[in-house]
Amino acid sequence: MDSIQIKDKKFTVSIKEEDILKEVSRVADEINRDLAGKNPLFLSVLNGSFMFTADLMKRITIPCEISFVKLASYQGVSSTGAVKEVIGINEDLSGRTIVIVEDIVDTGLTMQRLLETLGTRGPKEIHIATLLVKPEKLKVDLNIEYAAMRIPNDFIVGYGLDYDGFGRNYKDIYTVVNEE
Repeated sequence: MDSIQIKDKKFTVSIKEEDILKEVSRVADEINRDLAGKNPLFLSVLNGSFMFTADLMKRITIPCEISFVKLASYQGVSSTGAVKEVIGINEDLSGRTIVIVEDIVDTGLTMQRLLETLGTRGPKEIHIATLLVKPEKLKVDLNIEYAAMRIPNDFIVGYGLDYDGFGRNYKDIYTVVNEE
């Protein structure tokens, strides 16, 4: 499908699944190389990162563990700026190597809040792996070591990303069409 309709918005395909998976494999290779021998704990940020996490974890070949955290900061098409933790972390993080797995980093405020929360738990080191980053929208300085792709500041859906809860199920990533 070259275009889809979700509620009141039309979207056109911007990143095909095969291109996504190529970059996910590259990120996995980098993590396998950099974190060998560290038994990292991957923390997948739900809901948006579920597809990225699944595809990434299929390619991670080093011993590791995985858990899930859920934060909320989006409403409709824009960030509310207020981040609230919905589901917390039950694992003991002290002395651990943590890899946060996120779908998209745009303003960076959600990630900053998560880093602050995790930092109080005594991890040895924290790494960020994200499918997408919007460099021109970043409001905070983050060390994003593992970014699959950098994209412009467009509103996108698919491959786990949503518009008001819809569109996560598409295998490709779609960009909203400007209705002018």
